[in-house]
Amino acid sequence: MQSSFILTILLAYFGVLMLISRITSRKGAGNDTFFRANRSSKWYVVAVAMVGTSISGVTFVSVPGMVRSQDMTYMQMALGFFFGYLVIARVLLPLYYRLNLTTIYGYLDQRYGPKTYRTGAWFFLLSKTVGAAARLYLVAFILQTLVFDAWGVPFVATVTGIILIIWLYSHKSGIGTIIWTDWLQTLLFLTALVLIVWQVAVRMNLDFGGVVRTVAESPHSRIFVFDDWASTQNFFKQFFSGMFITIVMTGLDQDQMQKNLTIRTLRDAQKNVISYGMAFAPVNLLFLSLGVLLLTYAEQNGIALPAAADNILPAIASGHLGQLTLGIFIVGIAAAAFSSADSALTALTTSFCVDILDMRSLSPTGKQERKDIKTRQFVHMGISAVFVLVILLIKAAGSDSIITAIYKLASYTYGPLLGLYLSGLYTGVKPADKRVPYVAVAAPALCLAIEAALQQWFGYRVGYELLLLNALLTGLGLWTIRPRQPRLTPHTKQNV
Repeated sequence: MQSSFILTILLAYFGVLMLISRITSRKGAGNDTFFRANRSSKWYVVAVAMVGTSISGVTFVSVPGMVRSQDMTYMQMALGFFFGYLVIARVLLPLYYRLNLTTIYGYLDQRYGPKTYRTGAWFFLLSKTVGAAARLYLVAFILQTLVFDAWGVPFVATVTGIILIIWLYSHKSGIGTIIWTDWLQTLLFLTALVLIVWQVAVRMNLDFGGVVRTVAESPHSRIFVFDDWASTQNFFKQFFSGMFITIVMTGLDQDQMQKNLTIRTLRDAQKNVISYGMAFAPVNLLFLSLGVLLLTYAEQNGIALPAAADNILPAIASGHLGQLTLGIFIVGIAAAAFSSADSALTALTTSFCVDILDMRSLSPTGKQERKDIKTRQFVHMGISAVFVLVILLIKAAGSDSIITAIYKLASYTYGPLLGLYLSGLYTGVKPADKRVPYVAVAAPALCLAIEAALQQWFGYRVGYELLLLNALLTGLGLWTIRPRQPRLTPHTKQNV
């Protein structure tokens, strides 16, 4: 009965997405529509859609689960997010609009050269593929547990079906469709979040004031950590990591920036970034408050919680809060997961076509246009297949908290990108382009060794500040491979 109920909800949801795809694809299915939505998006529509893109299904289940081991200290990172968005709006967006970029890594081509350009693109392709697949894996695992295990459907079929659905509604118009599907999905998952908090509060006989008191008086209500510099939850580590993670995972990420670049003017794009940047602190506070309520509810009712933090919300929603809450939960995680995965799939296709295959002309005619569209469709299908493979590998590896693993991965893969952009924007260093790929690979490898050494020798656990160390090492590496100026001998000085 429960499986059929969930499947009915998912099918209805899929029908709505296909309807939106059909409507939006009437405006065209060419590459300019797929890559940039013809630069015709409204900033306030994109602002809502961007919340859904940034807050995935992983956030929906991982952030409430984090409360058990980390209390509400994740809010320290959420506070840093907004300042990262200010940097994006004031520094990066003006650069991207001035250069009229289709993908943001075109800047690296103009600043350093083609080798650096493709290195940056490959780092994005690697990081986004693994990160987006990890986010989608968690939702696929939940649906497998709640629905498809009971019917004997293998996990690979579940994953393939989810990716196929995303491909079906996004393959024609790409970002032109994604903006509107993500707009809807953002509203759905935020509504679901509020309704789940309400349902838990009802079962605990709490009004609004009671919810506030329960969260504030909980031993898990701790937000700030100033007294332990070795802790990964130290305020300064978390705040500045949140700021820089936002800069790299949004400002230096084609997936996140692609929607911004569909807006016609820079001023409107800046309004979009600042407005949706303001949403993340209150939304994450609500997620963490839900985590506190779930732990309190479980304690009051003697509910044994699963070992994995990511499974706390799914377990309580499916087994203890009734069919209505379960339906709300399924809509919420599906909306959050699809809005993140569909955007990632489109951005990966865009980056591979433009940055790797050099498909920079968005308005070809005749035979070339048909060829480019066919190539893009082939790439879109290929990346979809890669998603399935990576999700299966993640399942084999396993992780207690997917969101922690994603941020850890970002510290290694986005660090070189941060170093390249900081060096390009704020120094006059002009490194040898052909050597940049070696620096970009060496910096995270050295970070891995430093992290292990600090842990073994000093007991210091490196947190998200690893991202800054990675960027610093990349910058130093770029400085060391700059072309050397010939030294002047006394003879040459005299001739000068």
